[in-house]
Amino acid sequence: MPKATVIISVYNKLDFLAKVLAGFERQTERDFEIILADDGSGPAFTEALPALMNAAGIPWQHCWHEDAGFRKNKILNEAIRRAGADYLIFVDGDCIPHRAFVEEHLRHRAEGVALAGRRLNLPAGLSERLTPAAIRAGRAERFHLDYLPALLQKDSMIPKGWYTRNRWVLAWANRKPKGIVGCNFSLHRADMLRINGFDERYTQPTIGEDTDVEYRLGLAGVVVKPVLHLAVQYHLHHKLLPRPQANLDLFAQVQQEARAFTPYGIEQ
Repeated sequence: MPKATVIISVYNKLDFLAKVLAGFERQTERDFEIILADDGSGPAFTEALPALMNAAGIPWQHCWHEDAGFRKNKILNEAIRRAGADYLIFVDGDCIPHRAFVEEHLRHRAEGVALAGRRLNLPAGLSERLTPAAIRAGRAERFHLDYLPALLQKDSMIPKGWYTRNRWVLAWANRKPKGIVGCNFSLHRADMLRINGFDERYTQPTIGEDTDVEYRLGLAGVVVKPVLHLAVQYHLHHKLLPRPQANLDLFAQVQQEARAFTPYGIEQ
């Protein structure tokens, strides 16, 4: 049994996945498997997938269902069912992991605790220039002139890409509670089963795969622990998704019901 199952949400975008895999190829902790939670990618993606995944040299599974609109939560639940490890790490297919990403999630894991990491939003130009070979060489982790435009922006995300084990820095950075983001969190599989996984009623992006889960985990007594500057990711540039009102309305209903275990999850 591997120490961790890394569940990567994907939908087409093979070029993005190649870059994400390059990050996982250089992990300091190698005892993990990958499950691709595929929300209905087309033939061009699925046919090219075996060669790409096998070349990475990491045990993997492809968990796929047909494209019938946004059903990310449904395919995530199926990936949880197939997971071979007791510990789950959730990642999006546009987020490159720092080389110590898996190691840090495992080093800080604890029962009844969900770890919440963050990501650095890469500038558009750097996202395009970062090749899998450059990522394997650690280029995303080295701060250079490509980061300067983003560093000068108000509310710059650059500091979130700074990995350190300095205890003073970590104590300061993680002194306040942080919420779960769906692209970078982890927990014991048993704790996810306590809330019956993801609520499959969310059929539009945002909220359902993180905010809802965080809320229901809290009701179940699971504590969210931030791991800023430890579990670091580099987010490939793309157009941001809107926060649809339907999701907000559904989450308001979930909060009104205040029920940790959703009947619309892994077990139905």
